[in-house]
Formats: sequence, structure tokens, C-alpha cells
Amino acid sequence: MSPRTAARAALLSLGATAVGVLAFAGPASAHVTVNPREATQGGYAKVDFRVPNESDTESTTKVEIFLPEDAPIGSVSTKPVPGWTVAIEKGAPATPVTAHGAEIAEVVKKITWTAADENSRITPGTFQEFPVSLGPLPETGQLVFKALQTYSDGEIVRWIDEPVAGGEEPESPAPVLTLTAAAASEAPVAEPVASSESSADSGPALGIAIAGLIAGLLGLLLGGLAFTRSGPRPAPAASGPAASAQADGTKSV
Repeated sequence: MSPRTAARAALLSLGATAVGVLAFAGPASAHVTVNPREATQGGYAKVDFRVPNESDTESTTKVEIFLPEDAPIGSVSTKPVPGWTVAIEKGAPATPVTAHGAEIAEVVKKITWTAADENSRITPGTFQEFPVSLGPLPETGQLVFKALQTYSDGEIVRWIDEPVAGGEEPESPAPVLTLTAAAASEAPVAEPVASSESSADSGPALGIAIAGLIAGLLGLLLGGLAFTRSGPRPAPAASGPAASAQADGTKSV
């Protein structure tokens, strides 16, 4: 075998191996997921259930999402998806649940989206997202949403396998939303001490200054009244030769 022929055979073998790996990895990653995959306990979250079509010939016509019964959610609402109808199934929660301080007697247990016509279906090689608002989220480590995906030929793919801690991803994994504990709220920032002391000291000082000013004005006013009542003082008597001459009626030369 010539070197060129050997190289060509090696390339063909490598290409076939790569195609085989991609074919093996493709279906494993094309499952229903919830995005984002993390949220905060006790809060509200807007998530999207992402549904890819893994069939080469059929389209997805219906998607069913089951909410966990062991961790019911008080408030669930959906956003309209063009070309799809939505149906909500409710029931009494398996465990007590509260929202906004009130106990909830009925919670959403399942959400079903159905394609209105052929043009709305999830066709091969495409995906569709279905938005949902959830809350308050329970204080648990994760929420498992089991899902059913129905194809146009009637086949139903069940994405219901729950994850196993430390284990490999199951063959048909259910969408999982990981919940993290809420971070401690930051304490309010206090005013600087220097600023507070300055404000506290300026109060008495300003009061003393105003009192002194008022006392000064009163003093001036009282002094003026006293001067007005006493009247002008008499001119002092003249003395010396001029005074004597005036007394005798003579003029001094």
C-alpha cells in the first residue's frame, strides 16, 4: 500500500469514528431541559422549558410538564406561545404550601402545551421554548419536572428519570431546577460617626449663638430707651474772665 493510499484510509477511518461518536452523543444531549438551571429558594423565577425535536421524520405536537408534588409551588403562570394552546391542571397540594402569608388550597400540578396546527409543531432539527413563572420556590435542593413529549406519529417520549447523586446521567433524564439558599441580606449602611457627632454638636452651639445675639439686641434696645427718658443734659457753666464780664454786664476788651 502506497503512503498516499494509507493516509487516505486513515482519514476515512477517522471520519467514520467521528461520525459514530457524534451520532452516539447527539440523542443523549437532545432532551427536555429547564433554563436557567438554577434559582433561589424562597424567590420567584422565570424559566423556559426547552424542547428539542430529536426525530428525523416526525414533529412534536404536544408537551406535558408535571410539577413536583412533594414540593408544591404556590404561584404558577404561563406566557403565551404563538401557535400553541396551554391547559393547566390543578389540585390540592400533597403538603401544605403558603404564598404571601396565606395557605394555598389548590396548586398547579401539570401544564400541557399543544400545537394548534401543523405549522406550529416542532419540526426535525428545531426546538421550542415554553416560558413559565414560578414562586415562591420551596426550600429544597432541587425541583424535578417530569415531562412527556408526543410526536406526530403518536410516539411518546418520557423524560421522567430522576438524577442520582454521584451517578451518570440517566437515559431519559427529567428536567431539573437546582435551588440554592438565599444569601443573607446586607445590613443597611450606617451614617459616618463623625458626621453624626458634627450634627449633634452644631445644635447647642447654634442655639447659644442665637441666644447671645438676642441678648445683645435686647441690651441695645434697653439702652436706647434709658437714653430717651433721661433727656439732654444742661450745658456746663462758663468760667474765667469772660464769665465775670457777662455777670457785670461789661464787655471785655
